[in-house]
Amino acid sequence: MYALKNKVQLIGNLGARPEVKNTESGKKLAQFSIATGESYRNAKGEKVTETQWHRVIAWGKLAEIAEKFLDKGKEVAIEGKLVNRSYTDKSGNKKYITEIQVSELLLLGTKAAKE
Repeated sequence: MYALKNKVQLIGNLGARPEVKNTESGKKLAQFSIATGESYRNAKGEKVTETQWHRVIAWGKLAEIAEKFLDKGKEVAIEGKLVNRSYTDKSGNKKYITEIQVSELLLLGTKAAKE
């Protein structure tokens, strides 16, 4: 049960190609966003679809896979953990970020055909 304390699983579509960087230590980092959506009917019976955006990071071999195979619109399944971090922006304001650090990545669908 200990392994379930900080675990996230999502299936969604990429908002854009991953942004890939090499850190000073030589490690590869990929950052991307995944959109998940759910639909329901409101009190008036109207169908409502809500989209949530999730910040995702992948390191090392997973970052290489993301760089090579992921593209805008592709459907993926990810598993990982929530990571919180903070930084100070150029104006001196402290910013807080929650991201999903990927431990498993699975390509599911194909990108929608362009017309």
